[in-house]
Amino acid sequence: MIIATKPGSSDLLWLLAAMLLAMALHFSHFPAWTSALILLFMGWRLLLQWRQWKMPKIWLLLPITLLGVTGIYLHYRTLFGRDASVALLALMLSLKLMESATRRDYVILVFAGYFLTMTAFLFDQSLWIGVYLLLPVLGLTGCLVGISYPHGSLSHRSRFRLASGLLLQAAPLMLLLFVLFPRIPGPLWGVPQDAYRAMSGLSDHMQPGDISELSLSGAVAFRAQFRGEIPAQPQLYWRGPVLWQFDGRGWHMAGSARTVETLEAQGQPIRYDITLEPHNRRWLLMLDIPDAAPQSAFLGRERQALAQAPIRTRIRYSGSSHAQYRLAPALGDDDRARALQLPDGGNPRSRELARRWQTELQSPGRIIDTALQMFREQGFFYTLTPPRLGNDAIDDFLFSSKRGFCEHYASSFAYLMRAAGIPARIITGYQGGETNPVGQYLIVRQSDAHAWVEVWLQGQGWVRLDPTAAVAPSRVDIGINDALADNTLLPILARQDNTWLRKLYLNWDAVNNGWNQWVLGYSQQRQMELLSRLTGVSVNWQLLVTWLTVGLLAILLLLCALLFRRKRIATDAVQTLYLRYLEKLARRGIKPNLGEGALGIQQRSSRLLPQHAAAIAHITQLYLALRYGPHTDGESMAELRSSIERLDC
Repeated sequence: MIIATKPGSSDLLWLLAAMLLAMALHFSHFPAWTSALILLFMGWRLLLQWRQWKMPKIWLLLPITLLGVTGIYLHYRTLFGRDASVALLALMLSLKLMESATRRDYVILVFAGYFLTMTAFLFDQSLWIGVYLLLPVLGLTGCLVGISYPHGSLSHRSRFRLASGLLLQAAPLMLLLFVLFPRIPGPLWGVPQDAYRAMSGLSDHMQPGDISELSLSGAVAFRAQFRGEIPAQPQLYWRGPVLWQFDGRGWHMAGSARTVETLEAQGQPIRYDITLEPHNRRWLLMLDIPDAAPQSAFLGRERQALAQAPIRTRIRYSGSSHAQYRLAPALGDDDRARALQLPDGGNPRSRELARRWQTELQSPGRIIDTALQMFREQGFFYTLTPPRLGNDAIDDFLFSSKRGFCEHYASSFAYLMRAAGIPARIITGYQGGETNPVGQYLIVRQSDAHAWVEVWLQGQGWVRLDPTAAVAPSRVDIGINDALADNTLLPILARQDNTWLRKLYLNWDAVNNGWNQWVLGYSQQRQMELLSRLTGVSVNWQLLVTWLTVGLLAILLLLCALLFRRKRIATDAVQTLYLRYLEKLARRGIKPNLGEGALGIQQRSSRLLPQHAAAIAHITQLYLALRYGPHTDGESMAELRSSIERLDC
């Protein structure tokens, strides 16, 4: 039972510090006025405690609360969803401070603070967030320890020591539950839809500027761990959406088909594991070209791996691909028509150039070589900042600006091929990646986003061609950083300068990757595999429950042994004085009965020693006040000591 007395100033300081640490991570998500109000209420509450002013009345707090709720609603257009709900919770907790004066109020705020702390994982689940959140958890626990202490105020050092000890004692139980508690497929709860709004990645369409805009992001798209040597950079084409339909400016995916294009694989497969970051789309990036879909996924007709639902959490899957292959040796009439589709009008100069090639060169191979030679020799430039294009975008690019990023070259090349009668389609995905020597895995960022072309040739099937490599060969051979004349627009982690910073980042990423694999990625499958490898037996749910029960019982028995083990009870100064008083009563044959409290001893002693009843009552009152009261002062301690010494029985 919690005694309903007012907590002290140190309790408030610990509570405010812990709540501020928990809310600090959210200030970048909140509207500026929300963060300002939260800080204002915290400062106001601290001032009330310092000046010993009265708490504000309900007639003042109620309008402020209504205005805050209205402001949240007007900003987010809802009171639900991740962003609005977390902002509303933080604002209401800061307002709750303005009416919190008892221990019960503080307990409510502490446990609400624990919940607010966990909401940080709705925005970011990285390792540093997990480490940082230990600070508000420690602060909230320290506040809880302080308001639960019955003997007055605890020093900051004592709070820290007790709170740290409690958290350390809970660590074995936490580890046991983490390792052995049966996992279920998928998350325990659904995350609000607005949590996926800021996810970046490849789209199901492409137009000039899309890929170059994505390349400005240094966010990690996925990490790849190969089960052998990492392939050479020119082989690292990560297959994503396949685009067929051209509307005069942009390219789009075609409708689904039931049959998957035939693959004639050659050579040994390349095997690898992918840890894919959430991107709110269904595609699973795989090395060109996959021979099978990952578990619980399927292959689209162009052998693009697709999940059953949009990827909204970090996932891990295995892949198998072939660098040498023949894809769709036979092309059906419908696919041929789709791969030659062009709008009825537009881009007349590009159409005329392609028709001339078709007439004069005739051979698809010669047409392809001529187009690539044009990109290579006629002053085309690879840049992240191309000029805007007009209505005839292909003509403007090929004959005027000649400045573009990979989507410009892929789009114009595919257009020329189709206009020359060669079936063509565009593949978007990623090219290359950075090897992390610490963990020997590949980091592929959004800045590695790329677009290339597949053309269909008789006897060869779909053949990959990358027109960007004709303009900037280093883009494919080395990476985007070396391909751009001005790389200052690239995110700092995609550039090769700042060697010490990159080394520091790669070491951190290796640690963070371990966190992703073994904590966030500790799925049902990984749990079964790990425990089977450790124990040498096939693990099932029944065995997991048995081990978990035995482990919990073992911890419970250990706690019981520690609690009931016979040892001398460490006593404080108040208890030491009271034991001296009991020794005096024992000399007169008055010994405490089992379960008898201080008041019971007083009543029995007063009957047996009526001449000392007043002194016994006074000693008992002093003891109870010092033992169970909110404060322990030196004057009362001195009075208790002298009263016991004066008791002559």
